[in-house]
Amino acid sequence: MEMNINDKNNTWRKFINFLRWKKEINPPKTFKEKFLYQVKEWGIVLVLFLILNNFLIASFVVPTGSMENEVMTGDFLLVNKFIYGGTSPRNIMFTDVRLPWFKIPKFREVERNDVIVFEFPGNRDEVKSEAFTYYLKRCLALPKDTLQIINRAIYLNGAPANLPRHVNFNSQNILPNNYSDSRIFPPTSPFNEDNYGPIVIPFKGMKINLDNQTIPYWVTFIKREGHKVEFQENGLLIDGVFKNEYSVEQDYLFGIGDNRDNSLDSRYWGFIPKENLVGTPMFVYWSWDTNLPLTNIFGKLESLRLDRVGTIIK
Repeated sequence: MEMNINDKNNTWRKFINFLRWKKEINPPKTFKEKFLYQVKEWGIVLVLFLILNNFLIASFVVPTGSMENEVMTGDFLLVNKFIYGGTSPRNIMFTDVRLPWFKIPKFREVERNDVIVFEFPGNRDEVKSEAFTYYLKRCLALPKDTLQIINRAIYLNGAPANLPRHVNFNSQNILPNNYSDSRIFPPTSPFNEDNYGPIVIPFKGMKINLDNQTIPYWVTFIKREGHKVEFQENGLLIDGVFKNEYSVEQDYLFGIGDNRDNSLDSRYWGFIPKENLVGTPMFVYWSWDTNLPLTNIFGKLESLRLDRVGTIIK
């Protein structure tokens, strides 16, 4: 069946209208109608932005050099959030107020050596971080892995681990294995940043024996899982019940910085709850000196690192 020119034109116009968000039949005329129209349009843009930012892709700026030279201070990263399962907002924007949140199905599980963005769980002795903030580290070990660092060399489950392509050390001096750093996690452990472990990365269902030696290791960890913990002369009281064993309730990760001597990471503040994962950075889309104020626009432009733009994060 043939179609004349007018029919073709009509079909094309209908197709164009179909691709538009809507066809405005009765355009707003009064001030109130125009105002409500603009509110509605911006509302749609805001909803689309929130969906994109929370579930798919988001932008993050890197404030420290703990991942140099893979990621540099002042890099602006585009982060893939849907890969580990995007979430609804975790906090009220621009505040430290946490919100209940839910997660959508993940595309894949986190893997060893992934560079990860995550909600910071808190310093070693904090049950929860006072400030809501995101951290960037490399996922060194997964749940059930046995991790050990011997003279800076990393071993996973007894085998040497592959080093990242840009791992670096600021000092040539290696801390001896008989030196205990009081800042290291877990508290009272005999570890330091260059000689660490062996330690098993906690996993859901893992049984932890609680005795005089291990209790100091695990008190804050148990509190972070939502329990009330009290010391008693004859043992540990968890939610009002004496316990000599604790069953871990979720999976955890161990994160470390590529710039190993300039990174406060899981060696210092502990395990990363797997549910704290936000995403993995894909590439650098902008990079300059973030310490300079925006009022110094010429200085900012002069600090622009064009060679970083487009860098793929691995």
